[in-house]
Amino acid sequence: MMTKNFIEAVYWILRTGAQWRELPEKYGKWNTMYSRFNTWAKKDIWNKLHQFCIEEPDIEWILIDSTIVRAHPCAAGYKQGTQNKEALGRSKGGFTSKIHAKVDALGNPLKYLLTPGQSSDINQAAQLIEDITDSTIIADKGYDSDEFRKQIVIQNCIPVIPARSNRKKEIIYDHELYKERHIIECFFAKLKNYRRSFQDMKRALEVI
Repeated sequence: MMTKNFIEAVYWILRTGAQWRELPEKYGKWNTMYSRFNTWAKKDIWNKLHQFCIEEPDIEWILIDSTIVRAHPCAAGYKQGTQNKEALGRSKGGFTSKIHAKVDALGNPLKYLLTPGQSSDINQAAQLIEDITDSTIIADKGYDSDEFRKQIVIQNCIPVIPARSNRKKEIIYDHELYKERHIIECFFAKLKNYRRSFQDMKRALEVI
């Protein structure tokens, strides 16, 4: 029962975006729940749970993309020299972080990377797909680079990536299959329904 209450408490916090002190009493003492959440994060239990849930992904297609998340106002109090570690930076959206994600053909998350908001998508692309073979990689034109396309082919995958507007050589790709890119956009939409401070969410994800 204690574990059930704890998981429900974490879900409530992430879904509402409230502070831990506002946790309803029915879930237990807020400081106890917070301490347990923090302990699980330090022991990498959240990542292990995530890995357990993705043991048999549908890798017929792999979709990658990124999204900007505005940092919580409290994030401005980060310790000097820890800005990159905390995945905090400046972009058009202001003080932000960026979530780079990989999902399978069903839209289930397979991997996350966090960077400061101004980081480019292509710099994280290789790491996102490093463990994928015999699949189709679907991404937008932000991932159009000769080097990345070469890596995809080396891994025995097929790139479905449109060309940047300044590319001189025409790129042939499956236009119909590219329409499936909405799957990862829907995933990000669901993720942003959980409004919890990004400071807490980062503890359960891999920070570069």
